[in-house]
Amino acid sequence: MHAVTYKTSHGSLTIRPAKASDIPGLVALDKVCFPALAEQDVVWKASHLESHQRVFPEGQIVALLEDRLVGAVASLIVPFHDQPYRPHTYAGITDDGYFYNHDPRGDTLYGASVSVHPEARGLGIGAKLYEARRQLCRSLNLRRILAGGRIHGYHEHADKLSAADYVKAVEDGRLRDLVLSFQLREGFVVRGVLDHYLPDPLSHDHATLIEWLNPDYIPTPDGERKVRVACVQYQVRKIESFDDFAEQVEYFVETAADYRADFVLFPEFFSVQLLSQRALKNLPSREGISRLADLAPEFLSLMSRLASEYGLHIIAGSHPIREGEIIHNSCPIFFPDGSHTLQPKLHITPAEVKYWGITGGNELNVIDTGKARIGILICYDSEFPEAARHLADQGAEIIFVPYCTDDRPAYQRVNLCSRARAVENQIYVATAGIVGNLPSVPAMDIHYGRAAIFTPSDSEFARDGILAEADPNVEMLLVSDLDINDLYRSRTSGSVRQHLDRRKDLFRFEAKLPDPEDTRPPSPGT
Repeated sequence: MHAVTYKTSHGSLTIRPAKASDIPGLVALDKVCFPALAEQDVVWKASHLESHQRVFPEGQIVALLEDRLVGAVASLIVPFHDQPYRPHTYAGITDDGYFYNHDPRGDTLYGASVSVHPEARGLGIGAKLYEARRQLCRSLNLRRILAGGRIHGYHEHADKLSAADYVKAVEDGRLRDLVLSFQLREGFVVRGVLDHYLPDPLSHDHATLIEWLNPDYIPTPDGERKVRVACVQYQVRKIESFDDFAEQVEYFVETAADYRADFVLFPEFFSVQLLSQRALKNLPSREGISRLADLAPEFLSLMSRLASEYGLHIIAGSHPIREGEIIHNSCPIFFPDGSHTLQPKLHITPAEVKYWGITGGNELNVIDTGKARIGILICYDSEFPEAARHLADQGAEIIFVPYCTDDRPAYQRVNLCSRARAVENQIYVATAGIVGNLPSVPAMDIHYGRAAIFTPSDSEFARDGILAEADPNVEMLLVSDLDINDLYRSRTSGSVRQHLDRRKDLFRFEAKLPDPEDTRPPSPGT
């Protein structure tokens, strides 16, 4: 989810994903909200919250009133399937509060906690947090939300009523419960009472099992999440016009669509082919890249038309994009409705600086396409582990690497580093490079390329961690299916678990990128 801000009588209320910097405030908030549970030592510790954000960042949401942390929800995904109402305990369903049992293949979003600061209650904050959780359930196409709800006022009636009778009285409106009455207003239904759920003096260790069914849920075979990726091994050759370029590009998009691909990946700088036109060839390097940047509107218009006409996502390699006085080497990502966002290259090679005067960008965002969460690392970016680690930590499932390399050593750097990024982050990495030559375009004389799709190296995947690989230096289209669920199976039950087993107590990764909520790309349809 992205941050959403509401205007209230008490100031601006912002609902957004939790961040690592929120953890101290979340620990303090839990103690203030649940003093009885704090006495039982069953409130969140920093280690719990760090684990939550690592294994399921989307499920951790906070509320800020004028920048003050006043509320939060914590959630995980569990597989209930045909036994959604089976008895369970809080420790069992949350793996002692660490969410290590979070399973993206599950069908149920489990609400582990909701907290609103006592001084901020009555302002509608709880309702906004519940709505954010429902939106998350819808966006992930999960069947339901389940939770074990505290029966906050039961201790006052325990000498006269059983837990089940107390719950029925609240349902009928004969009694009011601070927690359960609110949950019923939010559209939840009681499915039963859980005994020995959580050490809670107010509930006498009982809890309600409450459910909200997702009205938009679409059943999928076994929760299947597969995407088809087409990597274009693009041969640059002399052309006479922009129409020649458009015809060659459309051939590959049309072919990818014929193979029912969800994503088609073009190489870095494949649009430099436009400089081989008679009117533009043999220009000095910097003048050539400037003239190519002038063609950005035509290039973007072409890709937008193809994405919408063929109904797929186009990772459009890269193109020089002018921003004020500087030029970025940027990858445009097009959605099936024709809209797009840009990912600039961060790390600029000495040759790009020398010949073209390219400047590195400062933004690196994960893009939720609906099919998969993706990130882009343009060529040299793949050789820096921290860039891929940042994308993986932000939830990327596939990283696309468009590249342009002149010889085998340069290709091997990108190839080997991309393979390493797939292993160390337990993600898919898809690559595509240019082949062929452009003798009339400076710095684009020769190329070496071999498109490939890399995987983690474990039993779920291909033996060598190479899902597919093209023949080198031959124009072709590489098409493969990626099972996103395999990534999560590997992360939770693989022979090694790099995603979970990092020693954060020894090594700290700090990103100084702009807040993605301030620089986020548009979502599809905007």
